[in-house]
Amino acid sequence: MKKILENKLALILVTLVVGGWIGWILKPSSSESHEGHAHENESGVLTLWTCSMHPQIKLGEPGDCPICGMDLIPASQASSGSDNPMVFEMTPEAVALAQIHTTKIGGSNGSGELFLTGKIQADERENAAITAKFPGRIEKLFVTFTGEQVKAGQRLATIYSPELLTAQRELLEAVKSKGNFPQLYIAAKEKLKLWKLTETQITEIEQSGTIREKFDILADQSGVVTQRNIAVGDYVSTGSVLFNVVNLNKLWVLLDAYESDLPLLSTGNEISFTVAGMPEENFKARISFIDPLLNANTRAASVRAEVTNSGGKLKPEMFVTAKIQTAKKPSSAGVTVPRTSVLWSGKRSVVYVKVPNSEIPGFEMREVTLGNRMGDNYLIESGLQAGEEIVTNGVFAIDAAAQLSGQYSMMKRPQTKSLEVSEEFRNQITGVADAYFQVKNGLVKDKLDESQKALVAIDQSLSKVNMGLVKDQAHDKWMEMLKGMKDARVKMASAKDIEEARKHFSMLSFHLLEMTETFGINKDVVYKDYCPMAFGDQGAYWLSEKKDITNPYFGASMLACGEVKQTYFKGQPVMNLAGTPSAPAAHKH
Repeated sequence: MKKILENKLALILVTLVVGGWIGWILKPSSSESHEGHAHENESGVLTLWTCSMHPQIKLGEPGDCPICGMDLIPASQASSGSDNPMVFEMTPEAVALAQIHTTKIGGSNGSGELFLTGKIQADERENAAITAKFPGRIEKLFVTFTGEQVKAGQRLATIYSPELLTAQRELLEAVKSKGNFPQLYIAAKEKLKLWKLTETQITEIEQSGTIREKFDILADQSGVVTQRNIAVGDYVSTGSVLFNVVNLNKLWVLLDAYESDLPLLSTGNEISFTVAGMPEENFKARISFIDPLLNANTRAASVRAEVTNSGGKLKPEMFVTAKIQTAKKPSSAGVTVPRTSVLWSGKRSVVYVKVPNSEIPGFEMREVTLGNRMGDNYLIESGLQAGEEIVTNGVFAIDAAAQLSGQYSMMKRPQTKSLEVSEEFRNQITGVADAYFQVKNGLVKDKLDESQKALVAIDQSLSKVNMGLVKDQAHDKWMEMLKGMKDARVKMASAKDIEEARKHFSMLSFHLLEMTETFGINKDVVYKDYCPMAFGDQGAYWLSEKKDITNPYFGASMLACGEVKQTYFKGQPVMNLAGTPSAPAAHKH
């Protein structure tokens, strides 16, 4: 029995040794390439390939999108570089494929600047029609295409006129008997003058005694030929329009102004405008005419400015975006957008705003409040600012792509932080925000005393807020904010230097931002700004009434340090966007 067990153990050991030796022989070399994994990168991590237009497509190797046929790109390149979850980014190729067009919107802002859109047109007074002065057949053309530049007196065509031949014969016969019948002679000359022959031409016919068979058609003015209505061999009658010539040295800028814009405009206002083809160049002009009638379809009046086209840079039909500094400030900001730019589903209306100065084209989904429809446009009561650039064509393609990629879209939006409160309560807390802005501006100017004096206004405005106007959850929220604001105000008032005051100001800002996001304030637009370098690179937020960055944590030393993280519009709910805390790191609750 013992011998049998020893034999079995020996057999097992031999089997293990032989199996290990065979496995070592069959193992592939580490230096050999693995042909079946060509889609792995150098670090051995699997690369997924996706379509910039259809991000739901994810394949393990490069190729074409099975939906649209576009070249697939690495998924890492398609990932969003924006920290705003409401922004959807697309490659330039996807933007071109979706035929996405954007337009800067017109309207007025709170600083008295009015933005209008329109286009360049030729000055109607500089437009001339070259007509046939007598009937005849076109024998030759010297101007054969539209767009050709001509000068006054230049030959445009040659015409053969049997009627003119007869009139010349009558003149020559009348010349022979003008001593006896001077009236016939005068009548023959007048007939030729009516056909616009000059005195020199008539005298030449008389003196030579020969009849001219062909006459030249000359340009009445210099300009560009915009229309040619004849060809060689055509027979034309007296008064037929042969050419249209327009002088492009002077042009009109025609802008559309809506009813709400008209009280802000007057003749003589200077406008500054850009054209789509030359966005970096500014042109100047002055308003010369405001149409007294509104267009029944668009509900807009035409505003005209005259511009000298030096260098011929401007062309008729170019699209124009104009800014006008008006003497009056509008009672409320208002903008209009094309109907094609709005996605609407019941209670929600959405537009996509192009993110400015971004390397990758990005479009921010923005909820707006629609006003009255005006022709093919909507009046926007809140949610947009004049001068912003919105998507006017391809908005559905952007929204569909965002939805398919799992980002926020028309059908999927984050929950709102905003709570419904009365208008009276919102007016009262707006007074708190106004006092806060005075405190903030004192720190911006590095003036601690000015900032601390403004704290009195915060205390006064807080005492005027009727907490009985809010109930249940809104009441609990307000009481928590009220306690935090009073505590921060007391500590800031007792601060011995401006650096200590700025630390407590960050907590005051936290509660003001919470108040703004939860209840809203009656300001057309305010901004949530962020400085990443505040308090030793811990970062800090603040609320601002201005779009330009003015940093209260550094003052003059780093006045422009920071960025706008969020924009709050009057009457618009604030979304609960994850990953954007407002609380300062050094003062967590």
